[in-house]
Amino acid sequence: MKKFSLLFLLFGFITQAQLKPIIQKEEIVRIETELASDKMEGREIFTAGVDSASVFIEKEFTKIGLSYYNDLKNYRQEFTTRNERANNVIGILPGKSKPKEYVVFSAHYDHLGKKEDGTDKVYNGANDDASGTTAVIALAKYFKELNTNERTIIFVAFTGEEVGGFGSSYFSKSINPDDVVAMFNIEMIGTESKWGKNSAYITGFEKSNFGSILQKNLKGSNFNFYEDPYLEENLFYRSDNATLAAYGVPAHTISTSKMDSEENYHQLTDEVSTLDLDNMTEIIKAIAISSESIIKGEDTPTRVPKIR
Repeated sequence: MKKFSLLFLLFGFITQAQLKPIIQKEEIVRIETELASDKMEGREIFTAGVDSASVFIEKEFTKIGLSYYNDLKNYRQEFTTRNERANNVIGILPGKSKPKEYVVFSAHYDHLGKKEDGTDKVYNGANDDASGTTAVIALAKYFKELNTNERTIIFVAFTGEEVGGFGSSYFSKSINPDDVVAMFNIEMIGTESKWGKNSAYITGFEKSNFGSILQKNLKGSNFNFYEDPYLEENLFYRSDNATLAAYGVPAHTISTSKMDSEENYHQLTDEVSTLDLDNMTEIIKAIAISSESIIKGEDTPTRVPKIR
C-alpha cells in the first residue's frame, strides 16, 4: 500500500512537471501568418486592415481568457488622434499576491498599409511588428496556463507606432508609472541578430539592471541577451517603451533587428517567408523564462533615469 502511494505521488509530480505550458512553433506560425497576411492590408492606422488585425488579437485574448484592463468593457482601449478613432488592444492577468504591481508585455500591431499600384501592394510587416505582436499573444497564453504570476501582467498591442507612437503615449496616461515594475517591449524578432541564432539584444541595457536579471534567469541555457550594439540609432527612445521609460520605468525593447543591414525593413518584402520562425519561437521561449522571476515578484528591476 505504501509503495503504491509513493508511486502515485511520484507519478503526480511527474505529471505536474509535464503539464508546464509549452510555447509551440505551430502556434507562432499560425498567429504570425494571420497578422502578416494580405487580408490585413498592411495594418495602417485608421484603416479597415488595422481594425481586422485588432479583431484578430481580441479573439486571441478571448480564447486565452484574459481579463479587461481597468474599467474597459472589452479589450479595446479607444482614443482619438488626428481627429480619427484608433485603439490599442489590452488584456490582463491579475496578480495573486501583488495585484497593484504591473509587468507589461507589449508590441505594436500597426504597419505601413498599401501602395496604390504594382504587383505586390501590401506592406505586410511580418517582422515589423507582427513578430512582436505574435510574441505578446503567445506569452499571454503561456502565462495564463502557467498560473504563477504574483504580479499583474498587462499584455498590450499598440497602434500608431509607425506614425508617432500614439497608442503607447495614450496608454501611458492610463496607468501610474510608479506601479509599473517592468516593461518588455518586443520589436522585430523574426530575423537572426548579429550574433546569430538564440540571441537578442536589449535597448537601454545600461540604464537599469533589467537586462542583468534576464541574463541571470537564462544562465545555463544556450540563449544570450546582449547590450544594444546600435547606440547611434538611439533605439531606446524610438519604440513604444519610450514613453514609460521617460517616467523612470525600466521599460526596454527586446529585438534582433540588424539596424545596419535589414534589407526588408519598411519594404514590401517584409513577409513571413523571410523570417526564421524556429529561431523566433526560441526567442519567445527565452523571454518567457527570463521574465519569470519578475513575474513572480522575486526580482524588481532598478528604475531608469527620468527625463519627465
